[in-house]
Amino acid sequence: VQLVESGGGLVQAGGSLRLACAAPGTVFSVNVMAWYRQVPGKPRVLVATITTGGSTTYADSSVKGRFTISRDNAKNTVYLQMNSLKPEDTAVYYCAAGVMIGLRAFRSDYWGQGTQVTVSS
Repeated sequence: VQLVESGGGLVQAGGSLRLACAAPGTVFSVNVMAWYRQVPGKPRVLVATITTGGSTTYADSSVKGRFTISRDNAKNTVYLQMNSLKPEDTAVYYCAAGVMIGLRAFRSDYWGQGTQVTVSS
């Protein structure tokens, strides 16, 4: 199963980027979708999740009010709109598909290849 991310790049602090992740319909239609991010030498961190019905959680408090996760069920695509970007948002961002464990934990069953986001100061 292949999840394909796009939309990463270099942006100045205060700018915006929108990441997209396309998934096979068989995966997208039944799974919770999520975005993670990872900086070198540190574990991958869950950023946000969105259920098939559109319910969202933001696991990383540093992104609340700045990042928005959404999904387009007709396009089998999940998005991460990132506004007011900060240098500390610099990371490789990964898309994932899986299931919620309880109200806030998430188990990833499928991964994308990652897309680099670099925010310059």
